[in-house]
Amino acid sequence: MDGIDGVGGDTHRALGGFLRARRGRVAPEHVGLPGGGRRRVRGLRREELAQLAGISVDYYVRLEQGRATQPSPEVLDALARALGLDAAERRHLTTLAGTRRDPVPEAQVSPMLRRILASMTDLPAFATNHRLDVVAWNDLGAELIGGLGDPARRDRNNARFLFLDPASRQVHPEWEDRAAEAVGQLRVSAGRYPDDAELAALITELSTHSPDFRRIWATGEVVMCTAGRKRLRHPKAGLLTLNFETLHVPAGPGDTGLVVHVFSAEEDSGEAVALGRL
Repeated sequence: MDGIDGVGGDTHRALGGFLRARRGRVAPEHVGLPGGGRRRVRGLRREELAQLAGISVDYYVRLEQGRATQPSPEVLDALARALGLDAAERRHLTTLAGTRRDPVPEAQVSPMLRRILASMTDLPAFATNHRLDVVAWNDLGAELIGGLGDPARRDRNNARFLFLDPASRQVHPEWEDRAAEAVGQLRVSAGRYPDDAELAALITELSTHSPDFRRIWATGEVVMCTAGRKRLRHPKAGLLTLNFETLHVPAGPGDTGLVVHVFSAEEDSGEAVALGRL
């Protein structure tokens, strides 16, 4: 999987790729260093980051090249501070630097979860696994995000739908944001489960067929599911601005849970009326 850092089981290569990507986004002038001029690299130079983190240049170079293993928590914390990483990125950095390899998860959709989703008749909802496969949904959720109920109408992997199906840009008017979220979530999963062959194959497929995926992956984007507001476009209901929450379903021992995505409209809003019609 040449050119795709963090895929295929090599966590040391993944750590180096993540550090390079994050180093490239830090403007020197934002950390008290002279910027502009004839700099040959985007962002910080290796020696500049090493200086900011208080480690030797040689050691930092070995980290990026995958030749240094098991950096200490103190080194990771110093690098995270120097790079300005947020909480999700710090967790990802720690995961990549660790030696534990989590087993490939195969979370199952329980009958209880299916009943819960079906009972949410006024709230569009669907559940995804760590590969962004949509594994369960209710009728309103299926209709809202492009027709999940009909496999011929829409791929049931959200990342594949976003990057390989032009219809996704109609469903998601803020396509670039949704694409960055998908890549960021896949990167987290790839770091946590480096032995997942199906996940690696998906990332390779997307990299091969989508220049947009390659471009966003190269940024080192890391995203965890949260809450907020999203805009979606439905052919009958029109453009909808909806609140969303992500709920994590507890998993069995040694397994990971699923993520349930729930959408809602403001009470008595036009969106609420439109959802009611669907």
